Amino acid sequence: MATALKFEQSTEAEEIAALVARSRAAQAQIANYTQEQVDQLIRAMVWSVAREDVAEKIAQHTVDETQLGNYDGKYLKIFRKTRATLYDIIDDKSVGVLEEDPVRNIVKIAKPVGVIGALSPSTNPEATPVIKAISAIKGRNSIIVAPHPRAKLTNKLICDLMREAIVKMGAPADLVLSIDIPSVEKTNELMRQCDRVLATGGSPMVKAAYSSGTPALGVGVGNAVITVDETANLDDAAEKIRISKTLDLAASCSSDNAVILVDAIYDQMLEKLIHQGGYVVTPEEKALLQATIWVDGHINANAVAQPAEKIAGMAGFGLPEGKIFFIVPETGTGPEHPFSGEKMTVTMALYRVKDIDEAIALTNTIQTYQGQGHSCGIYSQSDANIMKLANGTRTSRVMVNQPQSASNSGNLWNGMRQTFSLGCGSWGGNGTNNNITWRDLINETWVSKPLATPKVLPSDDVLFGSVMAKLA
Repeated sequence: MATALKFEQSTEAEEIAALVARSRAAQAQIANYTQEQVDQLIRAMVWSVAREDVAEKIAQHTVDETQLGNYDGKYLKIFRKTRATLYDIIDDKSVGVLEEDPVRNIVKIAKPVGVIGALSPSTNPEATPVIKAISAIKGRNSIIVAPHPRAKLTNKLICDLMREAIVKMGAPADLVLSIDIPSVEKTNELMRQCDRVLATGGSPMVKAAYSSGTPALGVGVGNAVITVDETANLDDAAEKIRISKTLDLAASCSSDNAVILVDAIYDQMLEKLIHQGGYVVTPEEKALLQATIWVDGHINANAVAQPAEKIAGMAGFGLPEGKIFFIVPETGTGPEHPFSGEKMTVTMALYRVKDIDEAIALTNTIQTYQGQGHSCGIYSQSDANIMKLANGTRTSRVMVNQPQSASNSGNLWNGMRQTFSLGCGSWGGNGTNNNITWRDLINETWVSKPLATPKVLPSDDVLFGSVMAKLA
């Protein structure tokens, strides 16, 4: 048995080595591409998958294969999100001199990394390969995509379409490669053999990326907490929370997982959430829902990104017509209160607090359990409250008066960089807070020339000031 396992691992290592060799050869052919050549390539790649008829096919194929999310959400991602990402980066300069700093007399030059090993999750398998691929090639890299087994056919369909487009543009198809028959060992091998890992997926896979020995960009756990204060436009907030909570049936890690309402607007806002299609569960239904969403302490894969009606049926209770997401009144946080964590379903925990200060403290308590560093949001017309929450929370991004799941990763209505890879900083165990784009997938050479006038150290009195007397 041990010999057979060792042979299988050796075979998989050789298979990945062959892919990496092909990828490296393709990358070498575009290492000296001009900016115009690179940008024409990524335009073609997006057009190959985002044309209306093709996007429709991909959206339906994704739902059919993964049984996650819904057609409308998948279509928006492949048709609109890929376009928005292209639009976001197309005018960026990624070849040659990126920046010149005349004060420090430094010039920064962009250089490719080489082969990017990209992990693609089952929850966003339609647009993730495209967005990661154009980010890689924008930096004159090649990419190998390792899909979740539940989305392997979708991944191959998308990668094949991009490969065809690349060839038509006169470049080597192997700039984009996929692992068509994925396995954990193959993914681990890819992470060991590539030049940089771009990991989006479950926590164990992201940890494996950081442990691979290859420089890795990973993302943290999502558990977005949304506050609605007494100054908010409640109709606008309720509509946007519903949009965010139900987008692609909550497949996104940025979906609203907890909503905090301050006392002054609690009853009014709850009514508006109910009007938007929210269903407030009873204590008995809460227990049934908990037993359905979590099995042995883990999220039930059969409940992830499913319609509310189906989840209610699995739990054994009925759902009134027109109800599309669950509202679960909650007071506690932590492992004994699983609704305070990420749910990956159309389910939100609802909390009541006195004021913005309590909301900030509760946000931190919730995200200390899960989701620290990822994101939070606020509906408010008070700049003081907005900045108080931003300063008081351990988070990489704060969305203000925007649907969280559609905004964290960039959208046309905000200035966030477009991506599906959200760094969570040291709070989330990540090396970056960035919305990860092509700039994270290049090397930079700094050219330093002598200053026209060298810097002169000031006197000790100027440099150390009043601390000299205090330390005397």
